[in-house]
Amino acid sequence: MSDAFGLPSRILLLGGASEIGGAIVARILAEKSADVVLAGRHPDALPTGFHGARSVERVEFDACATDTHEAFFDRVFAGGDIDLVVLAFGILGDQAEAESDPAAAVLVATTNYVGAVSALTHAQQRLAKQGRGTVVVLSSVAGQKARRSNYIYGSSKAGLDAFTEGLQLAAEATGVNVIHVRPGFVKTQMTAHLKPAPFSTTADAVADAVVASLGKGNRSVWVPAILRPVMWLIRALPPRALRSL
Repeated sequence: MSDAFGLPSRILLLGGASEIGGAIVARILAEKSADVVLAGRHPDALPTGFHGARSVERVEFDACATDTHEAFFDRVFAGGDIDLVVLAFGILGDQAEAESDPAAAVLVATTNYVGAVSALTHAQQRLAKQGRGTVVVLSSVAGQKARRSNYIYGSSKAGLDAFTEGLQLAAEATGVNVIHVRPGFVKTQMTAHLKPAPFSTTADAVADAVVASLGKGNRSVWVPAILRPVMWLIRALPPRALRSL
């Protein structure tokens, strides 16, 4: 059970290899010991331990194999109540490849949106049955406005944003808090080949912002915070002005 400061005792990280997800877990464990369940396609390649963790369990989870999700969540929740679910899986894909290969575009959409919808729905059902818990959904500011350079990835995050906002409304009466996280460009191994965008951030900075929001009833986290007004302005720009930028 989460303590008075909102820090969890049992954490499920969907996307166990995620640098941002791992940073969130590490940041929590720096303040409180907890049991950690790491879920990923290749569980043997996931971290075997975290400093401060009481236990670390590594389990197989494939975001795209939605037919396996029900059994996965049944198994994980059978091991005890989950206080915090962090959805941190996702792929950038390659825009040029996805434009020429529909299968590549579908893979991005399936992983980032369809897989997330399935996982979040299963998680919400079980947390609601507990009558408590927190879900952290890692999205991206890329979902706020379509850009020529990454509209396939951005569209998958736009879908995730809309779903998460609806999930927050549905969860209001269940005792479950859904925190919607929208970071800007995060400097990780996944983005190392890309030129950092303005207002770039780090996995540790995202983790600090997320953990600071736990237990406070927060629904939306932007990292860095300046991105909230910046994206409001960008969304308000007419298409011609936006293209010129």
